[in-house]
Amino acid sequence: MLYYLFEYLDKHYNLAGAGLFQYISFRSAMSFIVSLLFSTIYGKQIIDYLQLKQVGESVRDLGLEGQVEKAGTPTMGGIIIILATLIPVLLFAQIDNVYIVILIITTLWMGTIGFIDDYIKIFKKNKEGLKGKFKILGQVTLGIFVGAMLYFHPSVTMKEKLPVKYQYTTEQGSPVLFGKAKKSTKTTIPFLKNNELEYADVLNVFGEGLKDYAWIIFIPIVIFIITAVSNGANLTDGIDGLAAGSSAIIVLTLGIFAWVSGNIIFANYLDVMYIPNSGEMTVFIAAFVGALIGFLWYNTYPAQVFMGDTGSLTIGGIIAVLAIAVRKELLIPILAGVFFVETLSVIFQVSYFKYTKKKFGEGKRIFKMSPLHHHYQKLGYHESKIVTRFWIIGIMLAVLTIVTLKLR
Repeated sequence: MLYYLFEYLDKHYNLAGAGLFQYISFRSAMSFIVSLLFSTIYGKQIIDYLQLKQVGESVRDLGLEGQVEKAGTPTMGGIIIILATLIPVLLFAQIDNVYIVILIITTLWMGTIGFIDDYIKIFKKNKEGLKGKFKILGQVTLGIFVGAMLYFHPSVTMKEKLPVKYQYTTEQGSPVLFGKAKKSTKTTIPFLKNNELEYADVLNVFGEGLKDYAWIIFIPIVIFIITAVSNGANLTDGIDGLAAGSSAIIVLTLGIFAWVSGNIIFANYLDVMYIPNSGEMTVFIAAFVGALIGFLWYNTYPAQVFMGDTGSLTIGGIIAVLAIAVRKELLIPILAGVFFVETLSVIFQVSYFKYTKKKFGEGKRIFKMSPLHHHYQKLGYHESKIVTRFWIIGIMLAVLTIVTLKLR
């Protein structure tokens, strides 16, 4: 909202300093600062309120050290992350930007699903929470919405770089390095020669002239990614600070991609996709990172608050949508490697247990406990050491993700 106010003041009254709001870098910095201040200052008040209302975590005894002491710790702290993200976004972002609209709806939608799940667990005393089929239904619905918006909305386009011999300079002296904006389902894929994959080309297997039906492939892929990443974030949220810290690293990396992809100069210099209007997502990402870091202030060991499904499902949904919007969704297994491995550990553990029980009559385990972070707890590692090492791995994976853009 402030963006439009200062745009008006700059245009009609030439107010000193109002022009700063035209710069994404300035608005992103302000967004980060406001988000960080809100989550740290008002976060404590929200925690106290949750404690007053007895919104405490009920802990199942899994035989983990220090687990029993966590019983009663306020949960549903994801509310802090959501508010600390949306308030700066509404203040500093162009809220009519299609990417910002998608991200706001994603935040509210996934936040609502997580909130309902936490509410059932806490106030209805049902440890199972919202039934799995309803969670999946909510994730699929969001996937259909996001996929349809990204595929059909006229403002979601990309520009391909012109061959050097076709680049030219306008009469005003501005270089024209990219072609006209067009609809495309092209995405980034690591390790291939041109680093790009066109989803529509997959339909060529079934015959020519099917490019207009690329949504048949694109939307299910979006649904799968949103469902997988949101559940991966949910599984990772098992010990103090792990999910929030890992997510901050992932989102900061996606912020770099959004900034570069939305800036024609950097897109040209680094030879990456130029996606018009996508740079505005940097304002949202800055707010989101600020919210996660501010939340970490209270969530690091020993945690004063847990994010609950209200936070973890929201975080996963936002990361998935950001990755898809900047055309980096195929890099998720690397960038969100912590989420990926945590999810695989559960899948392998459950599958192997069922297989051995069916074959030998007794279920066997690969890990001492899953998700993976609990395995290390069983081995005697302190959770703060586990979290720190997972963060270090997350940073290494983030660097590797950026490097893959040049490994062709």
